[in-house]
Amino acid sequence: MSITNGKVPVTVLTGFLGAGKTTLLNRILSENHGKRIAVIENEFGEIGIDDALIVQADEEIFEMNNGCICCTVRGDLIRILGNLMRRKDKFDYILVETTGLADPAPVAQTFFVDDEIQDQLELDGIVTLVDAKHVCMHIDTSSECKEQVAFADVILLNKCDLVSEEDLVALEVRIRSMNAMAKIYRTKDAAIEMDKILNVSGFDLDRALAVKPTFLQPEYPFEWAGIYDFNGKGESLLLDDGPDPSMNILLLSAKETTVESINALAEVAVGHFSSDRIKVEPAGKISAVGQVYQLDLIKKGSKMFELAPEEAGKYVLFMQHKPEEFALSIGNLTPLASVVYDAGHTHDSEISSVGIEVEGDLDQKKFNNWLGELLREKGTDIFRMKGIVSISGEEERFVFQGVHMLFDGRPDRAWGDEEHSNQMIFIGRNLDRKELVEGFNSCLVKNRQLNLR
Repeated sequence: MSITNGKVPVTVLTGFLGAGKTTLLNRILSENHGKRIAVIENEFGEIGIDDALIVQADEEIFEMNNGCICCTVRGDLIRILGNLMRRKDKFDYILVETTGLADPAPVAQTFFVDDEIQDQLELDGIVTLVDAKHVCMHIDTSSECKEQVAFADVILLNKCDLVSEEDLVALEVRIRSMNAMAKIYRTKDAAIEMDKILNVSGFDLDRALAVKPTFLQPEYPFEWAGIYDFNGKGESLLLDDGPDPSMNILLLSAKETTVESINALAEVAVGHFSSDRIKVEPAGKISAVGQVYQLDLIKKGSKMFELAPEEAGKYVLFMQHKPEEFALSIGNLTPLASVVYDAGHTHDSEISSVGIEVEGDLDQKKFNNWLGELLREKGTDIFRMKGIVSISGEEERFVFQGVHMLFDGRPDRAWGDEEHSNQMIFIGRNLDRKELVEGFNSCLVKNRQLNLR
């Protein structure tokens, strides 16, 4: 059955960077299982590539690309799910693929703390892919990697062909010590029977609460809110570089200047964060009350926006991130009262992404030599890389993916009438943006102006 008790089942696919989530997703979309599937996918990074790596299918694909799904789960996710349910006759199953740097708990929580979502959707299970070759490099240092294993209902121990039987047994023992209840399957290239991962009725709320006692406590799509007194003339909102390439903010009118008045507006703010937002570039204006604005912060260095409510008065400013993470200031104003909302996670400032987009063709020899040298020298710091590139003289797109020093590439569909272009994303620790961009630029047959993201 595809629908249980009148509710649409949802499977969450999770796993650390490079574990094989997109490979599994493509297998699911390619199987003849008779399900009409809607896919919500998210990746940590400045540009979206995963949607281009997903196989051509009739299923609907929705992309969230806001850098950190744990910051936006009650905003973007609820908004997309709400839009989906208005045309639920088009599908009977939902897959949510999280970023490899996401704690799955806030994603799962969405199906229990939002009444409308809970009435219409049912969390069927959390499927976690584990990279048997590289997981030991992250499991002791990444809280997200541990959470992905701990919350899993089904664990696919993927890339088993790259490690010894002895190492696999030791890894299974380690995983069992973290999650004794999950079903574990060994896989290669994420090959698995569909009935082992879909319609498994595996998610157990009691077990989730045992893993994380605060599981049902509200997690908001904002980390900070403060009350400001505006005189109607407008103020300069100044930000510097921070953990994400964008920042969502919302203005709501306030009658009082107390912490209680801020908290009273929190759930109202969630509703606004679950609606569409207006994208604003630096020097743009923020004025409408009740409208979520998405500030574009991709350009490096200080960014200024005009914060000018239409009428003078007191307003609560809800922010996706804490002000100090972006060295944020609003003219000479200071908040009359403020609240910090625990997001349940921290941002590792050493982990970042570098995205490159450029039209044109690559010299294959130069590109291979550059990538080879890059992986030899920096492979341990490059957690994940993926891309679609155009090789000079070739009529097909070239798709590649890499995890640390392992690299795999293959020809894809023909370019056809599409203009030849290149998209790459690097995710890792202490990445040198200038060095990566210049290295890629040196591989172009004809250097063109790069669209740096």
